[in-house]
Amino acid sequence: MSKQAFYKRLKAQENKQLNDEKIIIMIQDYRKVVAQRTGGIKRYAELKQGFINQEIKIGRDKFYDVLRLHNLLVPKLKNYITTTNCNHQFRKYKNLIKDQVPNRSEQLWVSDITYIKTDNGHNYLAIVTDAYSKQIMGYKLDNNIKTSLCTEALEMAIKNRKYRDKRLIHHSDRGSQYCNPKYTAFAEENGIMISITEQYDPYENAIAERINRTLKYEYGLRNCIKNTNIAQEVTKQVVYIYNNLRTLFSLGLRKPAEVHLNPNIKYKSYRKNKLNFGKN
Repeated sequence: MSKQAFYKRLKAQENKQLNDEKIIIMIQDYRKVVAQRTGGIKRYAELKQGFINQEIKIGRDKFYDVLRLHNLLVPKLKNYITTTNCNHQFRKYKNLIKDQVPNRSEQLWVSDITYIKTDNGHNYLAIVTDAYSKQIMGYKLDNNIKTSLCTEALEMAIKNRKYRDKRLIHHSDRGSQYCNPKYTAFAEENGIMISITEQYDPYENAIAERINRTLKYEYGLRNCIKNTNIAQEVTKQVVYIYNNLRTLFSLGLRKPAEVHLNPNIKYKSYRKNKLNFGKN
């Protein structure tokens, strides 16, 4: 190897090391604001303009190499606690959304409950999500799993509605809280139609299940929190970040709050056989 080639290679290695250090700092800063467990593809898309501004030439594969080298890839985790009690005598409504997908915001809301660990035992988080925009419309966290938990989440969602003159369906699993007449009556009094899963197929309420997992595994809600008050404050911050700062693949790497007010995307569904809702 010539002397010129040796120094050229040495210079390239030094530049790569400096660029890697800049990239790591950018990743750490992004994680502090958005989420510790945001995946590599989304992080690359969000940081790409920053790389250009700092004259760092790096593709997605090389970006993954940096993540892997510095142990920054997100490990897979498992969820294992069930919060749904289907052993009740309440009316189980029909599934109104089977094999259909929404084509606008506030056409379909999906709801579910997940648990949050605290030093004083389990708390529970009820969430209402817009199926089209993926925006969390309402939520409630408390130390009980009563019907009132879900009702208060739905009440917040109703207050946050933007398209009040449009037809709206509320879809959930067969849990006793969602089938309770107090809950269904509250929804129907506010002009909302009730839809319930017919089977125990997770695809029947896949969006709600996915949102629960995202909040817990990307934003730290799976960790044990000191008490209910702190858990409520953390949840408030997490919901804001999720709605306003986090990009989603299903939204073309746009943010839920942005899409909710500017609904011009094609909906992506988990199912192969699907029909659009009627335009109403």
